Amino acid sequence: MSYPIPDGFDTDAFVRATLAEDLGTGGDVTSAAVIPAEARLTAVLASRDAVTVAGLWLAAAFFRALDPASSVEVLAGEGDAVAAGTPLLRIAGNACALLAAERSALNTVQHLTGIATLTRTYVDAIAGTGAVLLDTRKTLPGLRVLEKYATRTGGATNHRMRLDDGVMIKDNHIAAAGGVDAAVRAAKAAGLRGIVVEVDRIDQIEAALVAGADRLLLDNMAPPTLREALALIAGRVPAEASGGVNLTTIRAIAETGVEYISVGRITQSAPAADIGMDYI
Repeated sequence: MSYPIPDGFDTDAFVRATLAEDLGTGGDVTSAAVIPAEARLTAVLASRDAVTVAGLWLAAAFFRALDPASSVEVLAGEGDAVAAGTPLLRIAGNACALLAAERSALNTVQHLTGIATLTRTYVDAIAGTGAVLLDTRKTLPGLRVLEKYATRTGGATNHRMRLDDGVMIKDNHIAAAGGVDAAVRAAKAAGLRGIVVEVDRIDQIEAALVAGADRLLLDNMAPPTLREALALIAGRVPAEASGGVNLTTIRAIAETGVEYISVGRITQSAPAADIGMDYI
């Protein structure tokens, strides 16, 4: 099976660093003490909840790293919605090696599957509205590529990955620049394109548009205010809603007609999926 490695992600380096952190200098002293070196193990990773799967290819890489001769069979596809009890991955190989890799593999697949599962819940909540769910840069340091991979797997669209691949003028930029129009004009004078401007008041909208904003981020606006803002924008640029978005509010926000909704909590607050590894 080919694995969907995200662009810019070094699987080998990530696996090495994660295992080094977990194994320390002495390795898995418990397994070494209680299990014969030649013992074999067959086990299955299975979900104990209904989830949207993400990261099985990376879990497999951990087991292969410590036992290159192991047999690893991925049983579910990335992005699959599976029921509780569904087998996700079957492994067979050296018992000590596979047990040493267990926690690193589980931690990773639980985290990514948790993000994909929560993301899918948000995507389903706005189904049929035409609004597109976006993620944000609210990710754990060092895990952004993986976490944004998981949101894509759950059905979201990635917002900018880094500060250098998108222009977003936010409230602090506006304050430091001396106003919305001044900030936008400065960005355009610098040759920047695709300028997204955050506005949190209706009276900022026209100034941003006249100055040349390419998209507006309507921050912390309730649905009635969003409708007022969209009427003023009148389709001149796409609009994105952000702030105060949760599963209780997102449907009403999407039904205002806004094109995009960005949600930080799909990476910032996703609970780990309950996935376990059991001997068979």
